[in-house]
Amino acid sequence: MARAAAAGKLDWNDWLPRGNAAFLRGAFGLLAAITDAACILLGALVAGVGYHLAAYGWPGPVEAFVHLGLSVALVFVVANVMREDYALAHFFRFRGHARRTLILWNLVSVCALAYGFLTKTTGDISRATILIFYLAGFAALIGGRALLVRTVLHRASAGSIALRRVFLVGSEAEIDSFASRYKPWESGMQVVAAAVLRGADTLTDDLALAAASSRMLRPDDVFILAPWSDSATIDACIDSFVRVPASIHLGPERVLDRFGDARIEKIGAVSSLHIVRRPLSAGEVALKRGFDFLVACAAVFLLLPLFLLVALAIKLESRGPVFFLQRRYGFNQEPFRIVKFRSMHTMDDGRHVPQAQENDPRVTRVGRFLRRANIDELPQLLNVLTGEMSLVGPRPHALAHDQMFEQQIAFYARRHNVKPGITGWAQVNGLRGDSSSEEALRARVEHDLYYIDNWSMTFDLKILLLTIFSGKAYRNAV
Repeated sequence: MARAAAAGKLDWNDWLPRGNAAFLRGAFGLLAAITDAACILLGALVAGVGYHLAAYGWPGPVEAFVHLGLSVALVFVVANVMREDYALAHFFRFRGHARRTLILWNLVSVCALAYGFLTKTTGDISRATILIFYLAGFAALIGGRALLVRTVLHRASAGSIALRRVFLVGSEAEIDSFASRYKPWESGMQVVAAAVLRGADTLTDDLALAAASSRMLRPDDVFILAPWSDSATIDACIDSFVRVPASIHLGPERVLDRFGDARIEKIGAVSSLHIVRRPLSAGEVALKRGFDFLVACAAVFLLLPLFLLVALAIKLESRGPVFFLQRRYGFNQEPFRIVKFRSMHTMDDGRHVPQAQENDPRVTRVGRFLRRANIDELPQLLNVLTGEMSLVGPRPHALAHDQMFEQQIAFYARRHNVKPGITGWAQVNGLRGDSSSEEALRARVEHDLYYIDNWSMTFDLKILLLTIFSGKAYRNAV
């Protein structure tokens, strides 16, 4: 407190009693719930009044729209309270809010429609109003969440929000590194003090002073920032702070920065640091495979006339087979032969496969059109039917390129932890075509790994829709 006053800057958290953190969390939860309810009510009014003014020139049955908004808001807010989604800790980053909100919004919308249908209480509300309400309500909810996250981050950066009072222990370099790398105040932490360990010779005295200071300051958490390999220092720190009424943490190692989902896991009597999860569970694999098979069957049947026309065009322009087969690595780096419409005069599949370049003379005129429209990839539906590929996943590269890229890019081989896809997250973001530069390749791999770590059926459907309708999916074709 004295240091803050001397600097001419007072943090109101210094004046609050320890129990006020609970009040802060409760008050914020109430604010978040009110914000969601207001967004849903706003969406209902915008949908109902806006549609009726545009279509009929009058605002419509406003009371019915208010009743709809309040009813849906009540169910939505209660469900979020039950799953503790209004916890202040969730609002230090936006990631995850859209997915959680969409899932609950869909569920609540279906329940509201079913209730309205069974009780016949939707007679005054048109289908167009309901559809607009679904879209406007979701958009308003996402906007409200984004505003709350931005406000929390701003107040946390200013030091006005502190969920936890933390006490740091470590060498001066380790403490400085922790502060600069993680900026704990942006995660709702208030660093109440930092005890510097000067070395092995003074460790006992330093820890005695640090433990005494922490008992006076009564932090919520103590972070031991010594390297995990320094077991002697860590054991000494634990022995000193175990008598302090606070949670004790080992500070984050570099390995935890590389794997965001790392966690302690216990299998029987064995405790381990779980750093990488299996990409898809057995149930998720079955769901994805079933979806792939059904969609691929329907697509092959519907696209058969197009296949015949493309085959005829290829044969009329140049001599050679209609299909191009090339060895690629699939799931678990198991090789398979990918099927494509032939778009070049050559059929390279050896140890040295030149990458396609812009205005590549090997590409035929028909092939150039096929590649720009992504039609050359459609025969890979056959690979999907045989189980070698998926509709969505990291795009497979020629074996020669795969082996080269694996030496250049860290974690490149993780792309093979799922089946390769006809399209992928990298492709719909315009990261396709020439990957001769390390920067382009690294961006493509980062998008592929993001897909693996965040897979869901909703994500697959989004990528499929973007593949068809987004202009980015057709960029950089060579």
